[in-house]
Amino acid sequence: MSTVHPERYHLTLTTAGRPVAHGWWGSSTMADRKFASWVGEYGSIPDVRITLTDEQQGSVLTTWPDEA
Repeated sequence: MSTVHPERYHLTLTTAGRPVAHGWWGSSTMADRKFASWVGEYGSIPDVRITLTDEQQGSVLTTWPDEA
């Protein structure tokens, strides 16, 4: 049986390097949906960066805009 960690997936939104909003989810599916929603809602803000992190693994899952 796997344990759900309610604060495993951390979503942050920054503009010009300053934090504006954040949220945590225990489900990767919900966190992915929120990430897509935030990109749609806030993606046109100048200097915005949206980052989804897996706090349990200590890794960044995705960012917008993409760092590529």
